[in-house]
Amino acid sequence: MEECSTGALVPAVKPEPKPSSIEASADPGSNDVDRPTHEKGLTEVDKDLLCPICMQLVKDAFLTACGHSFCYMCIITHLRNKSDCPCCGQFLSTNQLFPNFLLDKLLKKASARQISKSASPVEHFRQALQQGCEVSIKELDTLLTLLAEKKRKMEQEEAERNMQILLDFLNCLRKQKVEELNEVQTHLQFIKEDIGAVERRRMDLYRARDRYSVKLRMLGGDDSISGARKSWPSSIDNNTSSLSGRAGMSSWNLQSKKLDGWGLQKKDALSASDSQYMTQSGLAVARKKRVHAQFDELQECYLQKRRQMANQPYIQQERDKNVIQREGYTTGLADFQSVLTTLTRYSRMRVIAELRHGDLFHPANIVSSIEFDRDYELFATAGVSRCIKVFDFSSVVNDPADVHCPVVEMPTRSKLSCLSWNKFTKNHIASTDYEGIVTVWDVNTRQSVMEYEEHEKRAWSVDFSCTEPTRLVSGSDDCKVKVWCTRQETSVLDIDMKANICCVKYNPGSSNCIAVGSADHHIHYYDLRNPSQPLHVFTGHKKAVSYVKFLSNYELASASTDSTLRLWNVKENIPVRTFKGHTNEKNFVGLTVNGEYIACGSETNEVFVYHKVAGIQNNPSQLFLT
Repeated sequence: MEECSTGALVPAVKPEPKPSSIEASADPGSNDVDRPTHEKGLTEVDKDLLCPICMQLVKDAFLTACGHSFCYMCIITHLRNKSDCPCCGQFLSTNQLFPNFLLDKLLKKASARQISKSASPVEHFRQALQQGCEVSIKELDTLLTLLAEKKRKMEQEEAERNMQILLDFLNCLRKQKVEELNEVQTHLQFIKEDIGAVERRRMDLYRARDRYSVKLRMLGGDDSISGARKSWPSSIDNNTSSLSGRAGMSSWNLQSKKLDGWGLQKKDALSASDSQYMTQSGLAVARKKRVHAQFDELQECYLQKRRQMANQPYIQQERDKNVIQREGYTTGLADFQSVLTTLTRYSRMRVIAELRHGDLFHPANIVSSIEFDRDYELFATAGVSRCIKVFDFSSVVNDPADVHCPVVEMPTRSKLSCLSWNKFTKNHIASTDYEGIVTVWDVNTRQSVMEYEEHEKRAWSVDFSCTEPTRLVSGSDDCKVKVWCTRQETSVLDIDMKANICCVKYNPGSSNCIAVGSADHHIHYYDLRNPSQPLHVFTGHKKAVSYVKFLSNYELASASTDSTLRLWNVKENIPVRTFKGHTNEKNFVGLTVNGEYIACGSETNEVFVYHKVAGIQNNPSQLFLT
């Protein structure tokens, strides 16, 4: 019984309808009129040499009983699934397949013609020689001459191209080096001008000090003052620097020899002056070492500020004219001197007070948050003790005690994560706890003013706006940032972050911009007027971002459990600096900022203080004391 056919796996090629003679004559774009007869036939033959199944030239042609030819593998594959001819649909089996030798010959010829068409003239010539083509010596000489000329021309063109590439490179290199030279010359000019200005300013200070000492002597001051003045290096000695420890010591030894004959009654004053100078000399050496340790960062800071000053418009220069005349040097130099002073001002930290309010090692006394009020008169602590404790700062510093008692205590229902004082209403403070509740407290009445319970998991962070006293923002493990208003009982805005929120912070200059640190290792900077997507996402941390703090309206510091702090510019959306040195891989160790400084804790029980200008790549500012 014949098997029912359902058609070929690959549709057969439908013959294209031939245009009528009228259409052919009317078609101006047809090329059949101008095409030779043998080319027309060749095209039609080439179409007939295609396999109806794979639509390629037939390979290992086999003929069916119904008269159609296919590639052997194509027709065998087809007959494994069906038992009909792909072209006409008649019953077909493998026993009805026969080799098509004639078609194979035609295919070989067609393949040879195709290779011949694509072959280069050299290949044609090589094939002709291999086939025994007769060539005379004169013809070979002519060919060799042509080939030699062609070779010479190609080598010439190749050499010209190589020379052009080399010339372009050298011109580019010269341009780059000229730009670098101009930049270095500009920097040298800056430095030359500033050295002159600083020398003049230093001489003015020396003269003022000398005038002051003379006045004191004329008013009957103690001789020790005069002795102390004489112990300093002479202000007119150009070979001695007041900042050089070695030169200072030499000058002091010379002066001390002259003072040996003053008598025994002068020795106490001289000893005090000696000790004071030795201390000042040691501090100068320490400050110089700190400058050299951060020389690359300071160099970049100096050049950046000088370039900014040079690019200031005329109006800005007029605005700073009085300052320049008074100080004797440019605004850029004055700004850099301020940075240099703040960087080298401190060499260590000392404990001024120790707050004791219970057993240090008891888990219930773990502190999660410490926050000062707007006037820095009160500070509040909170943690796992389920209590907010408010202390008077001056009392803690000035009245040492075994245990300090808070001025206000406010018990809470759950362990606390974070605190934030209201920047306008001094007696209001907000808290977040382990249950996700955001609470606003009145410190005077010790009662809660508002409670928000929309967070579904632990709320890690809360912050009051610096410009809008009724607005605060919170972040939680439920991956949501919520903006609240103290005049409403529900949140005014929700942002779904798709990752656990670790910290939130308002920009101090705007109630519309917030920075959000999360477990996705990024800082998301939002404009609350368009919360659908962040203004910018700052990437660089390798672990969760635990804290974010603003140093200014455009400078943002962040801390992460990857043991780094990073400084970002939220105005230009660029990273500024990376600080390393402390250890922070597991716990939240705290972060605080104060103008030029960034401080954080460390899991090594140390406090690290970085200057915002210094601290790149394993070279933290040495402003910490263990």
